Amino acid sequence: MATLDMDNKRLYQTIGTRLREQLQAGVYPVGERLPPERNIAEQFGVSRSVVREALIMLELEGWVEVRQGSGVYARQADNIKPVADDIGPFELLQARQLLESNVAAFAATQVTKANLNEMRRVLDLEQKNLQSDNESYEEDERFHLLIAEATQNSVLHDLVRELWERRATSPMWKQLHARIVGQDYRARWLEDHRQILLALQRRDANAARLAMWQHLENVKQSLLVLSDVENPHFDGYLFATDPLTWAEPLSQTAS
Repeated sequence: MATLDMDNKRLYQTIGTRLREQLQAGVYPVGERLPPERNIAEQFGVSRSVVREALIMLELEGWVEVRQGSGVYARQADNIKPVADDIGPFELLQARQLLESNVAAFAATQVTKANLNEMRRVLDLEQKNLQSDNESYEEDERFHLLIAEATQNSVLHDLVRELWERRATSPMWKQLHARIVGQDYRARWLEDHRQILLALQRRDANAARLAMWQHLENVKQSLLVLSDVENPHFDGYLFATDPLTWAEPLSQTAS
C-alpha cells in the first residue's frame, strides 16, 4: 500500500496527483486502460469513491478518457485544464448526510402546519416533473431547504443552503452527473422524500433523522452505481450507518 502525503489537499486530490504523476511518467501509455478502481483503491488504501473522485478530476483536466462500460483510459493530454479546488461529490454528500439528518430531527420538533403544507405542494410538483420527464432538480432542492426552514433557525437554513449552492457550482458534481443516464432513480428519491414528510407530520424526531439519513445514503449509492463504468457491485463511501454514539438506535435499524 502506498504512503500518502496529504500536503493539505483533499484526499481525492492527493490520489489524483499520484495518478497524474504516473500518467506523466508513462506508467500508463496513451490509449492504455488504467487498472480497475478497486485495484487503485487497494494500492492507495482508500475507498473506491475517493478513486472515483480522483478520476473525475483527471477527466476534467484532460488526462483520461472515460468509456462507459469499458473503463478509464490514458489519453494524449494536449490541452491541460487544471481543476480549481473543488469539493468531491461524495465528500459533499457525507457532509449533507451528517448535517441534514440532524436538521430533519430538529425540524420535527418545530415544524408548523404551513411548513408541512408547502412541503406537500413541492412534492406534488416533484411528482409532476417525473411524469412529464422534466429533468429539473428545483423541487428536490426546495424540499430539503423547506425542512431546514422548518427548524425556525436561520443559521441552520443557511448552512443547508450553502451546501446546495456548492453542489450547483461544482465542476466535479456536474461531471459525475454527466455519466448518469436515465431518471428512474428519481422516483426512489421522491418516495424517500415522502417518508421524511411522514416522520415530520408525526413530529417523530428519530424517525425524521433516520429517514433523511437513509435518503442521502440511497442518493450516494445510486450515484456510485449509476456513474460506475466497470462493475456496480462495490463498497460504499466512508460509512453507511451513522457512526456517532448518540445515533445507536439508527445504526441498529440500518444495519
